[in-house]
Amino acid sequence: MTARPTTGETFPEGTFTPRPGPGSPLRMLAAQSGTELRLALRHGEQVLLTMLIPVVLLVGLTLLAVVPLPEPRVAAVAPGVLALAVMSTAFTGQAISLGFDRRYGVLRRLAATALPRWLLVAGRLTAVLGVVAVQVVVLGAIAVALGWRPAASGLGWGLLLVLLGCAAFGALGILLGGSLRAEVTLAVANLVWFVLLLAGGIVVPLAQLPAPMAAIAALLPSGALAEGLRTTLTDGGAPSGASLLVLIAWTLVATAVAVRTVRLR
Repeated sequence: MTARPTTGETFPEGTFTPRPGPGSPLRMLAAQSGTELRLALRHGEQVLLTMLIPVVLLVGLTLLAVVPLPEPRVAAVAPGVLALAVMSTAFTGQAISLGFDRRYGVLRRLAATALPRWLLVAGRLTAVLGVVAVQVVVLGAIAVALGWRPAASGLGWGLLLVLLGCAAFGALGILLGGSLRAEVTLAVANLVWFVLLLAGGIVVPLAQLPAPMAAIAALLPSGALAEGLRTTLTDGGAPSGASLLVLIAWTLVATAVAVRTVRLR
């Protein structure tokens, strides 16, 4: 039997004092990013886009001479596939997810809570970083099993490039998904993904593309990220200043436009 409080017994002062107001920003960020991360990892199409396709391309392009690449082939394939993983998650997956969240009123409901808009965006981008981290570990392990030996001196630069790539593609994904209708976003995001995969310096290095196409691809975030990763992870050197400037410029421009055009519905 449980003891019952005696007559006149009271709880300590302040036990049930209400504490109205939002929680701490860090706790809200952790809750929002955790929710976004779980939703992304449970979504079948997202997993196909972010994990299965990069793995298939990594293994296929390494073992099959579909595209002429220098030997060892995995050294040229792995950095491009890592760039593809970043683009798939931060841009294509982010744009489609945001577009349909707007369509179904998810963002309007979140906006009605105590969650600030900047924390909503930060939570989505933090979830992107979480998915990309999983991708890098899985793809890196498979590439090593295929014989890839990345230059240790370039790992730090590679990490910086991945973060800049997430920022650039993430800003573009939010811009696209937050500005267009969900159906249009779905079509445009997949079309851009396919074009950049084939002609954006990801599968085929810039040096092997026709000169006019290579010049354009070098100015795209896909080409800058893929070539930067090839330089750092294959040669162990620092990426070119042009690669860094391209990624930073796309981040700043896409963010500035998104601030003005992104809508919650």
